[in-house]
Amino acid sequence: MFRTYRTLALGEFIVVAVDTAAGMGDYTAAQYLSKTKIDVPIVYHSKTTTSDFIPHLAESLNKIYDITRVQPIVALERGNGGAFLIDRLGAINLLQKYRLFAMPKYGTIDGSEPTVYGWDTSSTTRPKMLQDLKDVIDKKALGVYDKTTIQELYSFVLVQTSTLWKAQAERGSHDDLVMSLAIAYQMFQSCEAPKPLNDPNDQFPDENIFDKKSGFYV
Repeated sequence: MFRTYRTLALGEFIVVAVDTAAGMGDYTAAQYLSKTKIDVPIVYHSKTTTSDFIPHLAESLNKIYDITRVQPIVALERGNGGAFLIDRLGAINLLQKYRLFAMPKYGTIDGSEPTVYGWDTSSTTRPKMLQDLKDVIDKKALGVYDKTTIQELYSFVLVQTSTLWKAQAERGSHDDLVMSLAIAYQMFQSCEAPKPLNDPNDQFPDENIFDKKSGFYV
């Protein structure tokens, strides 16, 4: 289910982060974060597998490019089969309207490690991404309109394990939207926008029309 909170603008740069789900009642969550306006105009959240979401994700990315004329960048969390789905998402990008996010190479000097597409949430990346998200939320520097995301942020707590304190959703709550937003904010900090398409033969509509079925302005 797409939830759209405002229209996108020509020249706007969007990064998209997907928290993956392989089934068993888990949610696929995607946050569409605007680096241009520093807010989250579109959210996807559904109790469906990410595999089923892929064609809808690709369609949404294509529509974003058609509106903004800037290639959005997308990252799938590599767990729950996400690594395989990244290849699939890349294979159907026939018109090259979006780009896959390349994971930064932490701790390397010569760049010898192979390029990894998508996002790995690990014991190294998880604390930083959650702390960075907390900082920007506390500063009220990121516009978040989605009520369910805000509810998840409020239910995200510190839990003591046998060895450490860990930030996670409290019992009975979900953290899919929080994790996808944390990934999106890491992308926000590291991704540079490509130049908008500047083709005099392109014709842009005077106004966007809201498509209820897809949840996008087209």
